[in-house]
Amino acid sequence: MPSSKIKLIVGLGNPGPDYEQTRHNAGFWFVDQLAHQYGGTAKLESRFHGQLCRVTAEGHDLRLLKPTTFMNRSGQAVAALANYFKFAPDEILVAHDELDIPCGSCRLKKGGGHGGHNGLRDIISALGTRDFYRLRIGIDHPGDAKKVVNYVLNRPTKREMDAIEESLIDANRSISDILSGELQKAMNNLHSSR
Repeated sequence: MPSSKIKLIVGLGNPGPDYEQTRHNAGFWFVDQLAHQYGGTAKLESRFHGQLCRVTAEGHDLRLLKPTTFMNRSGQAVAALANYFKFAPDEILVAHDELDIPCGSCRLKKGGGHGGHNGLRDIISALGTRDFYRLRIGIDHPGDAKKVVNYVLNRPTKREMDAIEESLIDANRSISDILSGELQKAMNNLHSSR
């Protein structure tokens, strides 16, 4: 039985050229890839605190959002857009970097905690629920909790970046299932690759 269809994909990251190529911006990379694939152009929408793009993807009307609030205030942008368009939490997919997954893998899940991710923490707080979908883009862990902040705010190595790009391509292959509400099928496909 299909779940709700995804109507909004939010990519998490930090705005500006200083952060563009950092690991913490993996969610932005996924949204940029989708916008490019479906011929969308993002426009700065101040009332939604982000860059917004509307595309028709696999026959579905889809909005793509990159908050310009910095990671710790991502919820401000997500809640503004969700409230305006009356998107239910289970119609929202948040793409974000994930330390607990190796580079080259993506995982899809619904709900759960924030796992220390400040963007997720703020979205959960702003929406008042954890029941949105997440595309967790593996960036690996530096091995020491004290090194995490510096690690996520730095660029991946070429090998890591190649692996991340491959995982984003894998995620993109599942976009039709994701948008159709066939989330379990998309999960099975993503979790069996790599």
